[in-house]
Amino acid sequence: MAEPTSLMSVNAASGAYRASRDMTTESAGAATEAGSSFAEMVAQSGRETVNAIRDAEATAVTGLHGGADTQAVVEATLELESTVQVAVSVRDKLVEAYKEILAMPV
Repeated sequence: MAEPTSLMSVNAASGAYRASRDMTTESAGAATEAGSSFAEMVAQSGRETVNAIRDAEATAVTGLHGGADTQAVVEATLELESTVQVAVSVRDKLVEAYKEILAMPV
């Protein structure tokens, strides 16, 4: 028989899955379709992150060629740094959750 703590974690995981499945991104403040899945939400977030990184790099390159002022380059660099930090933390949390799911008894 499974331990009570493992049953609670399975119940918690099931509840979290149901909540995320029913959750719309509108409740989080984003305006997307109501029926989007978690995978679509993660993919969209990844695309937005890549676009933010590309924009910041383009601003930095423009600044190196003298086409942008120093303030814009600094702001773009700071935005790039915070975007990368958030992306790394989200990746770490996803990996941690995946490992926790793999450790659950079936």
